[in-house]
This record gives sequence, structure tokens and C-alpha cells, in this order.
Amino acid sequence: MKVYFIGAGPGAADLITVRGLKLIERCQVCLYAGSLVPEEIVRAAPKDALVKDTAPMHLDDIIADMADASKVGHDVARVHSGDPSIYGAVAEQMRRLDELGIDYEVVPGVPAFAGVAAKLNTELTLPEIAQTIIITRTGGKASSMPEGEQLEILGRSGATLAIHLSVRNLKYVREALEPFYGADCPVVLAYRATWPDELYIRTTLEGMKDEARKARITRTVLIMVGPVFGKVNFRDSDLYNPAYAHVLRNKGKKKIRHKAG
Repeated sequence: MKVYFIGAGPGAADLITVRGLKLIERCQVCLYAGSLVPEEIVRAAPKDALVKDTAPMHLDDIIADMADASKVGHDVARVHSGDPSIYGAVAEQMRRLDELGIDYEVVPGVPAFAGVAAKLNTELTLPEIAQTIIITRTGGKASSMPEGEQLEILGRSGATLAIHLSVRNLKYVREALEPFYGADCPVVLAYRATWPDELYIRTTLEGMKDEARKARITRTVLIMVGPVFGKVNFRDSDLYNPAYAHVLRNKGKKKIRHKAG
């Protein structure tokens, strides 16, 4: 018996991995994160499977269901949104399973920031503009930020920022980042990225709070900040530069393609 922590992706049902979907199709128990995981995905579970929305459940309840499954030898598909390694509250479940001696495995998923970049046809790393992506959040009711991870510190990098769980803290986000990025820095407010009712608002640090208020979006928003979201001039990378040689390509020489047969 094994518990599989499966990343369902950012929202679109067809963005789950092949591995994750195959596991859901065969696991006798499916525990999924309610409003964050499309029902279409969990409908792939076997007809006689136990399928439960864990949104109203406590950690003890979830672990109890896993333990019950273990007793009868049933595999569990524990389905989380996005990728389980990012704000998935997976580590605390693993800790409990370790104590119970229950085996588990993690199946990665498409993270929300990647889904947003794809929908916007945007590369998050551009030569000499941004080569770093910071995935972070702001402090809230659930937990505060560790010392040294505040936006006032992270913003000094000038990196592309993917800020989770912070749409109610837009005033603070602006105040913390404006000294480093400028009031006119491009911002994308991504609401329910890749879902059927998705919404992407292109704005700036200065204007994002007003835009969020107009759209009446108060949850499930990923705040993307950085010059890569605007019209910016950048040079071509050296990856495909004919004057640049690397281990797979000699400088100035065309690779010869061999025809099959």
C-alpha cells in the first residue's frame, strides 16, 4: 500500500501529468483538495473508489482515512493543486505517515506560475533582464514569513516574482517593491489561472490594487511582478548563436541531419 501525493496542475484538467492521472485511475481511495482541483480529474477514479473532498477536513481526519486504507491494503491518491512541493501542506502529512510507517511517493505537477507564463506566452527569464524567479508569499493569518524572506528583502534582487496568497495585501506588496521595481513596473494579476473562468489583468505596481478592486477578485490570485511582463528589449541568448560553441555544437558549423534508412 502506498499514498501518492499527486500534483493536479494549476487548474485545467488536461494539465495533470500522465503519471498522476494513471495513478488516480487505479487508486481505491482518492482524497482531493476541494475547490482547487477540477472534479473532472477525480472523476477518473475507479467507480467503486472512495472519493472525498478534504477541504472541510482536519489533518487528523485526512491521516485517519489514509491509515484506514493502509489497513486494507488500498493505495491512496492524495491530489493537490499545482505542484505538491509549493504551498501544498504536504510535509506535515508526510511526517504523520512516517510516524505510522506508511509508505508514500510524490508525483510532481505543473506549478501555477508556469501555467500563467504559458497562458501569457511569456518567458520568465530573459537575457540580461531577469534570470531568477522567486516564488513567495506575504504573511497572513495562517502563518507569518520567516525572518529574511520579506518582500523588502527579496525585492532587492529585481527578479521575476510569483507572489502567492497575497491579493488582500496589495498595498503592502506595492510599498515593499516600489523602491526596487518602480511604480510603473509591469504586474499581472492571474485569477484562477488555466480554469474556464480564468482572468489575467495586466497592470502596474501602482495600479494593481485599483484593478483588483474593479474586478472584485479577493482570492485564488497569483501576483506576477517584473519587467518580463512588459515591452522590454533584450538580446538573443547565445544558445542558438552560430558564433557560440558548446559541447553539442561547433562554432559556425551546421549540424548534419542523417535520414532514416
